Amino acid sequence: MATAKSVKQLTAQWITAESFQQYGQVIHASRDGKPYDSMDAQLVLQNGIPRFYIMRLHQKGRKFHTITRHVQCTQCLGSLLSKEWLIAVAPPTDASRPVLEEIAAFRIPANCFIKLNVGTWHAGPYFDDEFVDFYNLELSDTNINDHDNYNFLKNDNLELEIVLHSDD
Repeated sequence: MATAKSVKQLTAQWITAESFQQYGQVIHASRDGKPYDSMDAQLVLQNGIPRFYIMRLHQKGRKFHTITRHVQCTQCLGSLLSKEWLIAVAPPTDASRPVLEEIAAFRIPANCFIKLNVGTWHAGPYFDDEFVDFYNLELSDTNINDHDNYNFLKNDNLELEIVLHSDD
């Protein structure tokens, strides 16, 4: 007899530079002409050809059972058309799986984008609209040659779900 899968809920918190620091950076608008500094996205793209594109994602709920990481580059994600979105992340690990207890969910407003550090585990973007367009900066072959996945359903009989605070 098959064991029923468990569902672990992750409450999404509003993203801040401090709360997201171990996973990457939060980048907000800056004045034109500002010199480059540590507040700009610290990119690692030297291992291939950078690819900057717009991807259209369709709503798929807030449950997931796979999480991904890229160990050869950073990745930047942001929504277009003033759309808020959600993502689940876990810090980079040397192991072939993330640490379940370290997975966090974030709510990202439309006025910023995120840069994921090399090796940061991530699931998403998730959102409630029918579809949202996102800009994505990674390497041209990231989804072919640099796409480690961990499947919680297959390995742990577990599904994760991003939820919002009841007062949000």
